[in-house]
Amino acid sequence: MSDTPAPETPERRQLLLVTGLSGAGKSTVLAVLEDLGWETIDNFPVRMLKRLVTMPDEARAPLAIGFDSRTRGFVPADVIALVKDLAARPDIALTFLFLDCSGGELERRFNETRRRHPLAAGRPLLEGIAAERELLEPLRRWADVMIDTTALTSNDLQARIRELFAPADSAAALTLTLSSFGFARGMPPLADLVFDMRFLDNPHWVPGLREQTGQDAAVGEHIRRDPAFADAFARIRDLLLVLLPRYAAQGKPYVHVAFGCTGGRHRSVYTAESMAQALRAAGFSPTVRHRNLGSRAADAIEGDRR
Repeated sequence: MSDTPAPETPERRQLLLVTGLSGAGKSTVLAVLEDLGWETIDNFPVRMLKRLVTMPDEARAPLAIGFDSRTRGFVPADVIALVKDLAARPDIALTFLFLDCSGGELERRFNETRRRHPLAAGRPLLEGIAAERELLEPLRRWADVMIDTTALTSNDLQARIRELFAPADSAAALTLTLSSFGFARGMPPLADLVFDMRFLDNPHWVPGLREQTGQDAAVGEHIRRDPAFADAFARIRDLLLVLLPRYAAQGKPYVHVAFGCTGGRHRSVYTAESMAQALRAAGFSPTVRHRNLGSRAADAIEGDRR
């Protein structure tokens, strides 16, 4: 028996070919895929596609190529032959997506945007749409995935593409920031969700705790002893566990959750730190920022407000 290890099988690169009727939503699809981390190219010459996918690429990011009747060298029979060749390769996982739409809806979209249909030069728009449909029919039959966008809004189509092609860990890829702040210095301008923690007992009034912060154990113990803390914290955590996956599913890349108290040094800091631990246990990777830690000016105002 040979001691030589077997060569590793290279990971198959995801390749998505996106085509369909002009006006059916190809640009929207490619934009969503780019946001999901795909490398996207639109109207890439079909005859050069095989050369593109054989080029060395250490990143091996999933690749989406958009093409339609406007693309240089576009011949449906040649595209089908190319699809057959690429699908047989062991290093490529190929998916062929076709976007369809009714003629009446496409006519409405072109009239609304005042764009020219690529096959309607010198003839009525509906004739151009019909000619393109006939040209693309062989590709429609070959498609692995077909999406009819007739009744879909742009948001509907985006959601459908995320559902089909987002990575399994897309929720974990959400950029989540938890922050603490003091109302004495104003609200954070760009927070998506703000929770006011001033209903909790204020450690500022407890001897020995004023100079500490929510990152100190004694302050945390004091806040946890407040009868309102445990129930309120659990309700906020459960709400975030409902909302954050929904934000990710809607394609929102950044979410900022802010916790406020009077000076931004005790209650808000402890809650933000504790919530970060709870969300990490649920699979998220939040960044924690404390706007007012180190600010004595804000802390001094605690004596005037609760």
